[in-house]
This record gives sequence, structure tokens and C-alpha cells, in this order.
Amino acid sequence: MKISIFGAGYVGCVSAACLAEMEHEILAVEPNETKVKMVNDGRSPIVEPGLDELIAKMVETKRLLATPDWNAAVQASELVMICVGTPSRPNGSIDLKYVLRVCEQVGQALGSKREYLTVVIRSTVVPGTVEGTVIPLLEKHSGKKAGQDFGVCMNPEFLREGTSIPDFYNPPKTVIGELNSRSGDSLARIYQKLPGPLIRTRIPVAEMVKYTDNSFHALKICFANEIGNICKFMGIDSHEVMDIFCMDTKLNISKAYLKPGFAFGGSCLPKDLRSLTYVAKSNDLSIPLLNSLLESNEYQIRRVVNKLLSCKGQSLGFVGLSFKEGTDDLRESPIVEVIETMIGKGFKVRIHDRNVSMAKLMGANREYIEKEIPHISDLLCPSLDELINQSDVIVIANKDKEYLAPLKRVSGDRMIFDLVRLFGADDRPSANYYGVCW
Repeated sequence: MKISIFGAGYVGCVSAACLAEMEHEILAVEPNETKVKMVNDGRSPIVEPGLDELIAKMVETKRLLATPDWNAAVQASELVMICVGTPSRPNGSIDLKYVLRVCEQVGQALGSKREYLTVVIRSTVVPGTVEGTVIPLLEKHSGKKAGQDFGVCMNPEFLREGTSIPDFYNPPKTVIGELNSRSGDSLARIYQKLPGPLIRTRIPVAEMVKYTDNSFHALKICFANEIGNICKFMGIDSHEVMDIFCMDTKLNISKAYLKPGFAFGGSCLPKDLRSLTYVAKSNDLSIPLLNSLLESNEYQIRRVVNKLLSCKGQSLGFVGLSFKEGTDDLRESPIVEVIETMIGKGFKVRIHDRNVSMAKLMGANREYIEKEIPHISDLLCPSLDELINQSDVIVIANKDKEYLAPLKRVSGDRMIFDLVRLFGADDRPSANYYGVCW
């Protein structure tokens, strides 16, 4: 495929050289004459292992050429990839000046181009940028309609400096945010030989994935450092601890717990987190990330309370009382805090949890409910149908699949407030549905 890549910086140079090696014809579009000369002389404008040699080889094969002529590049291409920088402003927002300038150029060239062109944004931009800024700008300067006269995709990169060439050829995933199928088809063609999953999704999802990845990488570094600081003080080998931690790919390095929803609770997480932060505090160790976790958890509880407070005058039915499905453990269950708050605000409340009943509870759970929340036992409904009939707003706090069918039948003016994503995006009840963070 004939591809123009705008921007001969880090992402642009690596993408250009690697795509050329995959036998695509690449025009690297760059206004800086020094960078243009370097590429055409077979040298890399950036420092990256193996890139000098790869660029030299691709220039020699004539599959890679740098040019400042953006109009000629667009006219000669089937696909345009925008890889310019999006630096931070002093207030933390991203500066789109380079993206905007290139979009104006591509739009102007697109106006006189007869063949269909797909414009791909590979620069990191916040969700809403492509649909709210890039597409209108391309349409304005081309006089054409996106999705009809030309295609648009968002294609975030996952390249690490120092290992970018191996990362390009062995990506953890390839993400294409597509305006329509035709847009995505043209971009997917260039990646068909790469290993790993190819994900085609909506443009805002693709924009958000890059920020999610990098935020999580930053979180992991800070987490490991704070654990390391505690270990250092206690004379423990932090690397051995983290090596063992990373061996667990069932819970630790996995999809477990990484689903947006309600707050954590139970007999372990809150207790152990408080204990570890107490050790640090007692020894004057600063661990701001770990200290923030309980506060963040409480904020999620407050969000739910504030939403329910807007349902003044309506009766509330809570499906689930334990801290998660498949257990009767009520200790530090976050939904208990929500229920207690709503009772205190004068709301009529009913509760159903098929794993929780005073007749079955024993030991610590029975002691907890009798000592800490004895009044809640009077609010328990023996059946889900009874709770549904007595409630205007149904709050799902338990992801028990047995609740799916009865709750899907709920209709009319009732509202379903889902804290655990019991219902998927394409499987919603006919009642008014609200997801806590989706």
C-alpha cells in the first residue's frame, strides 16, 4: 500500500521504517529540512536501537522517502497516517497545534484528490478529539464528507522507547478505532501479518485505550516503588517480593478486579490495606498512592449515595447485601454503608440476597449483622419477585447470574441502577437503566 506518514519524530520514524520493511511504499512527510535530509541519507533523526540500519536499508530499497511536499504525498497515497507530537501545555492539557496544522494540509490536498483516502490518527489525543476536532477540520478544508468520501481511523501506538522496533513487530494488541467498516478495512490491511489480537472498535474507545494503558503503567511503577520503600525499611528484599507477586497471573497480573463498578469490601482488602498503611505511617514512610486507595473507594460509595439521593420519594430495592456474589460475608460490605445512609435519609428500603438470611447465617457473619446492623435483618425479602414488586428503584449490587432473567423483565417506570454490570451493553432491561460508571 502507498502510505504517507506525517511527522518524522519518534513514532513517525519507527512506523515509517517498519511499514517499509513490510513492503509498503512510504513517504515520510516532514517540514524540517534537516530531518528530511537525514532520512533520505539513510540516517535516523532520533536515537533508537536498530533504527539507523533499518532506515538506511529501506531508503536503499526505495520503499522509504522523506519529503516536505505534503500535497504531493497525499495525492500519491491510499492512506495517510498522522504521527505528530501532542505536547502538554502548562495546565496539563494537550497542545493540538501540530495535529491541527497537518489536518488542514491533508484536508486541502484531499479536496482535489479523486481516489478514496483513509486518514489515520496515530498521535495520542484525548477521547473526543478525532470526532469533535479532526473530522470537522478535514471536512471543512476538503469540502468532503467523512465516512462517505474519505475514511478516518484512530490507531494508538504501544511502542516503548529503546525497544520500539521489536514492539512494532510483536505488539500486545493492535487497536483500530474506525469511523465505519470501509475505514477500518483499509487500515487493517497493513497490519494483517502482525501477531497478537487485532481489535476494531469505536474511535473514542481507541483514543481512551492509550491513556488507560499509560496511566496503568504509571500506577504500576508507583505501586512497586511504595512497596519497595516499605520493604527497604523492614529489611525485606523488595525484588523478591515483586517477583513472587508477578508469578500470580490468575489474580495479580490478569483481568481480575480490572472491571469498573462498585467499591471493594470484605474481610481482607480494607483490613490489610489499613494495616499496611499503618505500618508505613508509624515509621514516617510516605506512601501517597497506597494511602489514596481507601479514599478513592469511599468516593465510589459517595457517588452511589448521591445518585440515589436524587430518587427522593421513591422506594429502593437492593439486590445483594454481601460484599460480592457467591458469599454471605457482610463484613465491610460497601453496599451496607449505602443502605444505612439511605435509611438514615428516610428512604423506604427492601433487600434481597439469596445467600443471606438470618436463618442460615452463623458465626462471624451472624454476630456482625446482630451487632452492627440488626435493623437491616427486618428489611430482608425472601424472594426477588417480592422485592421487585415493592421497589421503584432497583439497585443491583451482586453479579449473581440467577438474578439476570427476573431483572430483565422489569419494565415500566421503574429504574435499574447497576453497580456490577450484570447487564451487558446489548442486553439491557426495558426499565430505565443506569450503570454506575459505564
